[in-house]
Amino acid sequence: MPQTTPETTPDDAPATVADLLSPTDPACWLRGGDGLIGQGAQATRQFDNPAQAAAWWFARHGDHGAPSIEPSERPIAFVSFPFDHDSAESCVVVAPERVVRTRGLPLHHDPLPAPLPVTSCPGTLDHAAWSDAVTAAVTRIDAGEVEKVVLARDEILAADQPIDSRHLIVRLSALYPTTWVFSVAGLIGATPELLVSLEDGRITSRVLAGTIARGPAASDSPHPNDPDLLADQLTASEKDLAEHRFAVDSVAEALRPYCSTLEVPTAPRILTLPNVLHLATDIVGTAKPGVDVITLAAAIHPSAAVCGHPRDRALALIRELESLDRRRYAGPVGWVDSAGDGAIGLALRCGHLEADRLHIYAGCGIVAGSDPDAEYAESEAKLRPMRDAL
Repeated sequence: MPQTTPETTPDDAPATVADLLSPTDPACWLRGGDGLIGQGAQATRQFDNPAQAAAWWFARHGDHGAPSIEPSERPIAFVSFPFDHDSAESCVVVAPERVVRTRGLPLHHDPLPAPLPVTSCPGTLDHAAWSDAVTAAVTRIDAGEVEKVVLARDEILAADQPIDSRHLIVRLSALYPTTWVFSVAGLIGATPELLVSLEDGRITSRVLAGTIARGPAASDSPHPNDPDLLADQLTASEKDLAEHRFAVDSVAEALRPYCSTLEVPTAPRILTLPNVLHLATDIVGTAKPGVDVITLAAAIHPSAAVCGHPRDRALALIRELESLDRRRYAGPVGWVDSAGDGAIGLALRCGHLEADRLHIYAGCGIVAGSDPDAEYAESEAKLRPMRDAL
């Protein structure tokens, strides 16, 4: 089914991004007022793995490998894959009839949609169970079983009315404008981490690992509201630097077979967000011919940033200690066009929306010396964006 992908302009655009979003299960990838919004009757397909999803998409639109087609004319699909292939969730591909490219469009009519009253309850791991899991993970790390493992916890937010997904998208975009806000098949969030993008042969991957909370969640810091001093504290942390290096090395190792050149910075920079500061490294490469963004994402995932190191042993430990199906949380999410270009992030700072309930998640990298209470505070900071969105 053909798609059109017009650029919106001041003359023909609706008043706001919110006006473009479908009232039911919208599909989008936005950063501030820029990005992609799917419209119209959608073809939604589920697959067992990313390779099957890619095969279906490129068979449906047979111009993969034909980059001479103008990017603005290429059909686009939104994708969302589970964290673990053992998950009950499938790989999802959403192919709208029409995709609108927004550029500099206001997000909403003032004022910002008001917060909804919600009640919250712990998910699979309450505070005590989380502390036990972190303690067990540190014990296994000290025994040499793994060097790093990322543990997640979940929380359920319930409203007294159905939650409007447009409300979440608009508030996330306004409150966290430097993140990528996504909505694909009921998974909605605002990720700061670009797993991989591919544009005209250029590969980019942003690695985030090593975090310090800011504001009220930074109760253990002597300077909870000073980003410069928090940055100094983060860059001086051997624990966080080690965690970050594991993540960078895992992404670089996964990308090398697909690149003719690869540039990996030797030291991270600081990424400052309203709720946390991250250690960040941007890896850049040149893709070999025939490479597509889904293949790249599948090769990287799960990286040490969301799984651990070594990967297979860390994944086994996650399955043992979390007692949680992450579903599509911490999995690849984003978009791909018919030439294989696109942008795929990690589904972080997100939740699965089901009517009046939002199931949200946060994860922390556990290494030698990790403290359960400090990790719990970090997870609270990472849950804040989705709480704020309601």
